[in-house]
Amino acid sequence: MKFESQLLKGVAPVVVLEVLSAGRMYGYELSQAIEQRSGRVLTLGKGTLYPLLYNLEAKKLVSAKWESAQTGRERRYYSITGKGKDELAKQKAQLKELTAGLNLVFGGALKLA
Repeated sequence: MKFESQLLKGVAPVVVLEVLSAGRMYGYELSQAIEQRSGRVLTLGKGTLYPLLYNLEAKKLVSAKWESAQTGRERRYYSITGKGKDELAKQKAQLKELTAGLNLVFGGALKLA
């Protein structure tokens, strides 16, 4: 299912921070992890993911570091920062409240872990 871009835009930063909370990743790896963990419901292409990562980096929610991969190729690895972890906790709490409200509207069909 394709989601409206504005709906995905609102949740994408939280999704990126959540996936990065498991460990550092380079962009393509992060994109694949998001797609896999969401059961292929969420997909972030290069045109969405990289501007989002740059924005999160500018806000100091993620940090980035160039490193050589085993192949010798340079990759930019992204990691969540302490500030990013705090923001993630705050956003997850808000999403849980939103989910609770939506459950009331939709009769309890929604769940957020």
